Amino acid sequence: MGPPSFLDLLYAEASRESFDEVVARAERDRLPEAEVEELRAQRRVALRLREQFVRQRQREAELSALYETASDLTAIRDVDAILSAIVRRARQLLHADMTYLSLNDETEGASYMRVTDGALTAEFRKLRLPLGTGLLGLVAQTGAPYHTDDYQADERFLHRDYIDTAVAGEQIRAILGVPLVVDGTVIGALLAVHRTVRTFPPAEISLLTSFAAHAAVALQNARLFEKTQAALADVDEANRQIRAHSQAVEVAASAHDQLTDVLLRGGGVADVASVLADVLEGALVVYDAERRELATAGDAVDVPVDLADAIREARGSGRSVELEIPGCGHVYVAAALAGAEHLGTLVLHRPREPLGLADRRTVERGALVTALVLLFSRSVAEAEDRVRGELLADLLSGRDTDPARLVDRARRQGADLDSPCVVAVASVRGLDRHRAAQVAARHAGELRGLGGDHEGQVVVVVPGTDATAVGEALQARIRGAGGSCTVGVVTSGPGPKAVAAAYPEALGCLSTLLTLGRSGEVSDPAGLGLARLVLGDAGPHELDAFIADAIGPVLDYDERRGTGLVETLEAWFTSGSRPAETAKALHIHPNTVAQRLDRIGRLLGAGWRDPARSLDLQMALRLYRLRRLTGPTR
Repeated sequence: MGPPSFLDLLYAEASRESFDEVVARAERDRLPEAEVEELRAQRRVALRLREQFVRQRQREAELSALYETASDLTAIRDVDAILSAIVRRARQLLHADMTYLSLNDETEGASYMRVTDGALTAEFRKLRLPLGTGLLGLVAQTGAPYHTDDYQADERFLHRDYIDTAVAGEQIRAILGVPLVVDGTVIGALLAVHRTVRTFPPAEISLLTSFAAHAAVALQNARLFEKTQAALADVDEANRQIRAHSQAVEVAASAHDQLTDVLLRGGGVADVASVLADVLEGALVVYDAERRELATAGDAVDVPVDLADAIREARGSGRSVELEIPGCGHVYVAAALAGAEHLGTLVLHRPREPLGLADRRTVERGALVTALVLLFSRSVAEAEDRVRGELLADLLSGRDTDPARLVDRARRQGADLDSPCVVAVASVRGLDRHRAAQVAARHAGELRGLGGDHEGQVVVVVPGTDATAVGEALQARIRGAGGSCTVGVVTSGPGPKAVAAAYPEALGCLSTLLTLGRSGEVSDPAGLGLARLVLGDAGPHELDAFIADAIGPVLDYDERRGTGLVETLEAWFTSGSRPAETAKALHIHPNTVAQRLDRIGRLLGAGWRDPARSLDLQMALRLYRLRRLTGPTR
């Protein structure tokens, strides 16, 4: 049995050393250098895939924990169990040595431990910190996240002896803390610690923030339930209100069950919108961060006001915002947030009665679920973009010299390289490089092509033969994203080799456009006119193509009809564009000259007499005569 292949190692989740051993064995066996080099290339690809698999599994574990936490929120009567699960899962997912959650006591001006997981000492579980003291007290007071690589050595925080003693007893070094916020008020903090010095990457901060949001939802639900229970002891009017409120809580629990089910079965934004519109008896529209519509459920109404202020308020408070718009019923705006990042906006329209408090919490919970769905979708899309970007780089740079393999890789990504293609290279302004590459990749994917960033330029390769149309479509997408671009385009034959050969020509078109100051234009080599000959490679083929592009319709007409339009056009330019002089030179009547010029205009199109165009025509006529001396041009 031979040595394992890289695919076998990937399937077995082998260590990196196992991949290196395959190459080392080939070197020890003195295989040909070409085969060893091929194995090295395969090892690089396999290791990239292995790293991507590891990141994907980690992301799936994070989402699974968040989904399980969201499911636990249905047990709104057992807050301690929910908070314990949140602290436990946060510790597991962040691989922390200990996690704990504190609640603020405003009367005493302190924050006290409510739940811990991984604590070593009983003293730490009973710790109370004055607001502003230590890292926990600072988070609980300011409502801002804080982290430190080594708490004992960090002089940013106000240290107290009894706190430092408790921290030393737990052997705590690195700490990350995020606030618990309810209705814009800080009620406590959620913290994760390590007993070694280390840093906290942004992904861990965002993840702990999401857990803190779940904890705040659980606490808020418990408070609502406790208010309902207390109201049961009141008079008949209070009992009526309790029944209504209890019904609203049941509706909220039902909505949460359905939203949890959407998460667990991998539903999308449209599924979330459908659940909320049905439960809340309204119409709902979900927008992305740039206010592009993502999903609609129910008979949505176009809100006739700018939502910017409402979205800003919803982002700051974490709560839904009600808009008072005459003639539009009741409109509510909620922001879908992941930490401080704004991922989308929910707009709910209720034509009749306004939402109660519990129903508004359901809208906000729906916004939280929407944020989770969008985060997962973005993670998947980014992974796909990386794979497609690597394929585009291999295609254009020629690193992968196996055409069949490139075609197969493209086919697996939904791209077609078997048909004639258009290669478009764009210089983009007004968008950062990453955003421009994203827009190009999405646009190309919709056309069964490839797109992204290559060597600092935005490139798309899509099936088709109308190069100008492809360039203009790309330009429109960049413009729609808030940028502008100049685009060089070339039509290539089918297959990776033809595409790779067309890329430098498209890049040359772009460079020529920028050199000529023609920013914002789209052009193929033919559209460059005389500049193509002056700035490009002017061989016989390029000369003939230039002649055909400039005066080809006139040459074809003369050949079919036996007319003398080319001779007339030459005489017209020679005479300084004077009809009488042209007629005299050709020995024909001026009316005949006018008729021929009219025919030339219909063949060449409007603007043929413009100075820049006429220069191209005169050069083409001269080259046509010279080429006839060396051989036929058509």
